[in-house]
Amino acid sequence: MSIATYIKDDLAARLQSKEELPVQLTLGSLSNFYQVSFTPVRAAIAELIEEGLLQKGANRRLKPTGSKKKKGTRKRTAALPQRPRDPFDLIRDDLIRLSLKGEAIYLREEATAEKYGISRSAIRNTLHQLAGLGMLDHIPRRGWRLRPFRLEDLQAFLEVREVLELKALELARPHLEQSELQKLIEINTVPVSDKTPLEIDESLHSYIINASGNSYISDFFERHARYFYVLFKWEDNDREAALETLRQHSDILEALLNKQWRSARKALSYHIRHNHPILGNVAHC
Repeated sequence: MSIATYIKDDLAARLQSKEELPVQLTLGSLSNFYQVSFTPVRAAIAELIEEGLLQKGANRRLKPTGSKKKKGTRKRTAALPQRPRDPFDLIRDDLIRLSLKGEAIYLREEATAEKYGISRSAIRNTLHQLAGLGMLDHIPRRGWRLRPFRLEDLQAFLEVREVLELKALELARPHLEQSELQKLIEINTVPVSDKTPLEIDESLHSYIINASGNSYISDFFERHARYFYVLFKWEDNDREAALETLRQHSDILEALLNKQWRSARKALSYHIRHNHPILGNVAHC
C-alpha cells in the first residue's frame, strides 16, 4: 500500500464514520497530521473527490459531502487502515538487530529480496543506501557484509563527538538565532498524552555544527556520524528512550535560549555521553 492510498483510505474511513475529523481539510493541516509532503495528500484528495466523499465549495475549500447524521442514530464505525511501513525502514531495523549480535553477516541480494517480497532492483537500491550509511560493505563475489556493532566503536565515536560538538557550540554562540532556537524547542516538547506518537528531531545538533562555520568539524560528522545516527534513530523506537532524548534536547535548548552557556555546555555534554541506554547495554559473548 502506498502512502497516498493509506491517506485516502484513512480519510475515507473517518468521513464515512460521520465523526469529526481530527484536523482541518487543508493541504497544510493534512500533511502535518500524516507527516508527509503535499504530494500524497493531493493524490488522496483527488481520489476522494472523484469517489464523492469530498467536494470543493465555492471558496475552493474542501468539505465532506452527504447529509449530517440525525440525532438518535448510531454512529457507523469504520476500521482505520494501518499505516504502511517503508520496506527500507523494515530492512534497516532488521539489519540493526542482526548487527547488535556482533557478527559480520553476509547478505545475498536474491535471498534478501525474496525474504522481503520485493524485486532484485529494489533490494539492490536499498542495500546501496544502507552502504552509504555505513551499515554494509559490498564484497565482490560474496555479496554484502553487514557491519557488526562494536561497543568500543561507539565509545570512541562519542569521545571525539563530544570534543568537536562542544567546540562547535563555542564557535556557534554569536550566530545562534533566538527564533530558530524557539522553533527547535517547540519541536522537542515532551507530549502530554502517552498515546501521542513520537518522532525525534535531531536538527539541534546539525544547527549547532553548521552555525559553528568550521568545515573540519562538519567534515568529521559527514564522514563518521551517519552510521551511528542510524543506530541512535533505531534506539528511539523505544518510547522511554525517545522521551529522554526529548527531555535532554529541551534542557540544552532552554539554556541556549536564555544564553546560559555553561549550563548549555553541561547539558550537551551529558546528552552526548548518557543518551544511549540500549546500545550502551549491548554486550557480545
